[in-house]
Amino acid sequence: MIARIAENAFKTISRSVPKFRGNLRSHELGLVCRTASTLVRPPSSDDAELVSLFDQPQTGQKASPLFVTGIFQHPQLTTPAAFSALADSTLVRAQLLTERILRARESRSELFKVIKNLDRLSDLLCGVIDLAELLRNAHPDTRWVDCATESYEKLCEFMNVLNTHVGLYEVLHTVLHDPEIVKSLSQEALQTALIFWHDFEKSAIKLPPEQRERFVSLSSEILSVGHEFVTEASAPRLPVKIKPSELEGLKDRGMGVRLQRQAFFTQKDLLVYPGSHQAYMILRAAPNEEPRRKVYMAGHTSSAEQIDRLERLLNARAQLSRLVGWDSYAGMTLSDKMAKTPENVNHFLGTFLDRTTPVARKALHTLCLRKQAHLKLINLPIIQAWDRDYYCPPEPPAPPVPLPPLSLGRVFMGLSRLFKHLYGITLRPVNAASSEVWHSDVHKLEVVDEDRGVVGWIYADLFARSGKSRGAAHYTVRCSRRTDDDDEAGDLRIPGADEFVGPSIEFEASKRHTLRGEHGEFQLPLVVLLCDFVPPSVARGPTILEWYEVQTLFHEMGHAMHSMIGRTEYHNVAGTRCATDFVELPSILMEHFLNSPKVLSLFDTDGSSIINQTGNHHEDPCRYIDTHNHILLSLLDQVYHSSSVLEPGFDSTTALANLYNTRGLIPHAPGTSFQTQFGHLFGYGATYYSYHFDRAIASHVWRKMFSADPLNRELGDRYKQEVLKYGGARDPWLMLSALLDAPELEVGDAEAMREVGRWRMEDGVVPERH
Repeated sequence: MIARIAENAFKTISRSVPKFRGNLRSHELGLVCRTASTLVRPPSSDDAELVSLFDQPQTGQKASPLFVTGIFQHPQLTTPAAFSALADSTLVRAQLLTERILRARESRSELFKVIKNLDRLSDLLCGVIDLAELLRNAHPDTRWVDCATESYEKLCEFMNVLNTHVGLYEVLHTVLHDPEIVKSLSQEALQTALIFWHDFEKSAIKLPPEQRERFVSLSSEILSVGHEFVTEASAPRLPVKIKPSELEGLKDRGMGVRLQRQAFFTQKDLLVYPGSHQAYMILRAAPNEEPRRKVYMAGHTSSAEQIDRLERLLNARAQLSRLVGWDSYAGMTLSDKMAKTPENVNHFLGTFLDRTTPVARKALHTLCLRKQAHLKLINLPIIQAWDRDYYCPPEPPAPPVPLPPLSLGRVFMGLSRLFKHLYGITLRPVNAASSEVWHSDVHKLEVVDEDRGVVGWIYADLFARSGKSRGAAHYTVRCSRRTDDDDEAGDLRIPGADEFVGPSIEFEASKRHTLRGEHGEFQLPLVVLLCDFVPPSVARGPTILEWYEVQTLFHEMGHAMHSMIGRTEYHNVAGTRCATDFVELPSILMEHFLNSPKVLSLFDTDGSSIINQTGNHHEDPCRYIDTHNHILLSLLDQVYHSSSVLEPGFDSTTALANLYNTRGLIPHAPGTSFQTQFGHLFGYGATYYSYHFDRAIASHVWRKMFSADPLNRELGDRYKQEVLKYGGARDPWLMLSALLDAPELEVGDAEAMREVGRWRMEDGVVPERH
């Protein structure tokens, strides 16, 4: 698309600027010879400041007394009205730049600038759209939220016009069919051009006007029905009645005892809502099968209306793909991904399932033995869907070695020290200027490269508060790109409109910086991390993270480092703007570093005791059952986005039941329709396999490269040079092939997909952190 909005989490999406601080002190950087080393460097003064920043309760934002500015140091962005003015100004400039591109065939020199100008156009729109997306999800002031939402919708509407603009497509066609121009393009420029080309091709650009109108209509229907589907997928379900007698023998001594007392004194049926704490407790702790069955059935039964929404969504997607010449929506979606085709995805998933099934069946047999002993049966019973949590209660994630309580500040210190070892990059706290952030909880970090100085910024909004969205997200508010060759002098002008377009020009100008040792001028990346951790307080002390929260933070910082290191000259291929089935690799790989006691020692100033800890090798056998189930969901996603949805009589529940009854471990429960709660079918349609795919690759990279020496700078530099620095500007298969010295992966064909399916995932399945 002309404006490729970063996928917001990832929510994760992952896009005025602080004054450049180029004079770094060598003694703080601890510059050393770049030889491979396993020695743990001591923490720096900046590391100590990180601990203080996040662990000491803040009485208010520490603002610089020197000047007052607006959001992200953009001087004009101090009020919602100013943001609206920026959006309007950006829209006019985008229209003028569009007109310049449309006139490019009038001048050969302009044709050579088309790819750059298309990328500028994309960045111009995304720079405001992505900022609006952040503000409407994070800003506590409803006036800002409303303004951001209005601006977002206005600019996205214009972007959608560009996506099907025949004139822009024809100009790009001219450029890509001119051998002299194509020969002059760099690898990044060519990849950027091909992204635009593929997006146009998917947008019915070649079709007659009537069919293009049909494409727009189907696209609108997909968005509308999809949003309804996602909203209803998490909507509360009707409660189920549980008899007092069905609660006898509850293994839970907390909530279980309270429910038993309530039932005893009232002598009435209890109303238990699916998805509630009481429902989860019953599934885990009720010896009687009947209440577990009731709770499960209530939680997995759907309304006819919700089933209809899903099937209308799937049907509209299938029709849209047929309209633009594809057999299926999966075929259309996967054409520019690593997988390339639905068949290749099924090669990966089939191989992965074959590898997982034996150990998953062994785990299931353990559950059968437990159920047999519990019920005192002669024959082995069948494990039903409502039995899994009772006979194998889910275990919370735990560190590989015993650890002291981990404060948020110490985890950030560990992250900075890890990045120093691997990439020569550190995190440095800085005070935010007045009005630069949207809440006093938000902290600003400079990302400092030992050679080039400040290469980007991370704003950390990590504490829960009223009205803030739940969960973790990485927003790329600004992507990197080169700006000194923009040729703004050649842009069209409207007489007397300079004042009107001024806010956009000022906004763009404030994002430009130089890097030590590099020629040119650059827009540097800016990302925001959103989490909902418990804030520190005088009474409670610092925020202490649960292990899953540490994993989440490492995951999101993996995305952030991808944005920082993937500094390309073109906005459309910077950092996390890469293939959907590759983008999670850096973040999942970061989680693997938490398996190393040597890395965990970085959380403390003296980590020798952690390094020498004996690892905890306990394995939850039921994780293989969960992995197997997630593979089935990936297969179901492929079925739902195949051509079969256009066949007369297609029924999504029947397709689900057939898959689970033929390839599953636990039989489908008649009367249930879990697919209507599978919200990822909208956001990750035909690409749900990506998370497993990247987890398999990350496990392999960890095992082959880092597991034995996780702080090795030479290996970190290799990963940085072969993968991270390219963003989306290089074929991921070529990156993997070079990184792993595996030429057989270069082609990225069916056998390559099978090979990834054979790779082992040591850590099984964990909740997705997109």
